[in-house]
Amino acid sequence: MQRNTGKWQKEITAGLVGYLTTVYIVAVNGAILSEAGVSLETGMIATILASFAGTILMGLYAKLPLILIPGMGINALFAYSIIETTGLSFQEGLAVVLTASFLFLITAFTKLGTILKSAIPESLKHAITVGLGFFLILIGLEKSSLVVSGGDTIISIGDFTSPVFIVSLLTLFIAIFLFMKNIPANFLITMIAGTVLAYLFGVLNSTQVSVHVNVNDMLMTPSFSAAGDLDFWLAVFPLTIILIFENMGLLHGQLHMLKKSHSYNKAYQVTAFSALLSAFFGTSPTVSAAENAAVIASNGKTGRTAVTAGLLFLTTLFIIPWISMIPNTAISPILIIVGVLMAQNIRNVPLDDMSEALPAFLIVAMIPFTYSIADGMAFGFIAYPIVKTAMGKLKDLSGILLVISSLFLFHFVMKIIGI
Repeated sequence: MQRNTGKWQKEITAGLVGYLTTVYIVAVNGAILSEAGVSLETGMIATILASFAGTILMGLYAKLPLILIPGMGINALFAYSIIETTGLSFQEGLAVVLTASFLFLITAFTKLGTILKSAIPESLKHAITVGLGFFLILIGLEKSSLVVSGGDTIISIGDFTSPVFIVSLLTLFIAIFLFMKNIPANFLITMIAGTVLAYLFGVLNSTQVSVHVNVNDMLMTPSFSAAGDLDFWLAVFPLTIILIFENMGLLHGQLHMLKKSHSYNKAYQVTAFSALLSAFFGTSPTVSAAENAAVIASNGKTGRTAVTAGLLFLTTLFIIPWISMIPNTAISPILIIVGVLMAQNIRNVPLDDMSEALPAFLIVAMIPFTYSIADGMAFGFIAYPIVKTAMGKLKDLSGILLVISSLFLFHFVMKIIGI
């Protein structure tokens, strides 16, 4: 009896650790969604409900201690590329999420996932992650006013005399210190410290958002009114690719740590279904949280851990008024650090092979420079067959890759002729 009680205590403790290391996503994702056309309150509620539902499903169906939250990088793709760049409404953007997640779900129950995995070059997969990382870094620097629009240059460093700049810089240094010291819940502590600094320097907006949870906040209806437009489907493609490959990579690594690789299929299916549910909750898709490494290190072994974390996410609804006060200066350092972590994937690109490195670097450079993840991906996918053909390496080109590259090229041609 005592032994079982001890196991429960470890699982609950691991669930608490997981919650504390991932709850920052409520403020961060809510802020990003608010720039896509919904209120901050709605964005936070959507984030909480999607995280709750996905994590509970992981615990009950897959019986694994993994937390699912809206993916960093994917939320930037949703807000800044799918919504802002294409001009789709928020509900039309959710239809893109629903469509991409449905395709993701198909790969979870068929062999299509394996086919796609082998068709896309590893260098391009890693380049997408790196490009997303640099994009998050740019967004973080911009939201914190550490970089601003330049007079004679595209961007320049911010105003050193500005209180916002000073608070952002101090918060960034605190975030870096806490992260490098591997302090538990370092992102949560960063947001608290950053909010206190903002208050002390007089740049904190102390207006609280009241909680009004109703059916409209808890369930949204994606709109397919733009499904006949090419931009809609060109938005679906990169989101689908990122969902599939990011979750494949995360789950493989985390299940290896758990020594439960045999549970991969169920875990993959849950992540796909959770991503699909995200469209109805009103947020970008959920993924298996990178912070699950902390959960595993805390001896989380079973679905009890995930259920504990999921229930804690639900209770976060009651502290939305305080979460809403967290300023951009406290959120931005998290975007920057997560971006740096994603950019580390550059080490997986074979830099000594120019036929792989050149297309990969085009993706890495063009995602932040064009402020569009889809357009940045297009440069690399179009360049890949050109470079391989020039070097006589046609055997490296799959039929599926050529189709994908042609679709990206067609997208550019349509832009050139003004369609």
